[in-house]
Amino acid sequence: MKKFILTLALCLAAFSVSAQGWALGGRITGGIQVQAEYQFASENYLEGRLGLGLLGGAGLDFTALYQWNIKTMDWTPKAGEWFFDAGVGASLGTGGDGLYLGATGCAKLGIEFSGAPVKLALDYSPTLGPYFGNGGGFRTSGFWNFGLSCVYCF
Repeated sequence: MKKFILTLALCLAAFSVSAQGWALGGRITGGIQVQAEYQFASENYLEGRLGLGLLGGAGLDFTALYQWNIKTMDWTPKAGEWFFDAGVGASLGTGGDGLYLGATGCAKLGIEFSGAPVKLALDYSPTLGPYFGNGGGFRTSGFWNFGLSCVYCF
């Protein structure tokens, strides 16, 4: 499984080097995630995350989000432009001995640095949905999903 994640990450990196409007990086949360963004409109973009959970419900997960740029702020013009983005999407993953499928939201505050093609952001991405495994039920551990991401923009 680790080889699959590494291969997928390398393919995303190779593809993004040859394309405009892409960003590739990582996100630290209760685990680690590879994050890719594709900006197809002046304000909107798609975001995909592939990760490995380390705390709580350890396992693999994939999240896809449609993000809107809600507001840009000029708080520190020499350092860069601040942004607030929000989006919705879905998550699919494993945890313990079962699978979960959930609806995901995202609220993100970050900065795109001047003079460097790098974005740094703090986000809140709750995921809620059914858990199909030992005992079934409703997955609520994804509700406290805060993360720090850093992406390189191509």
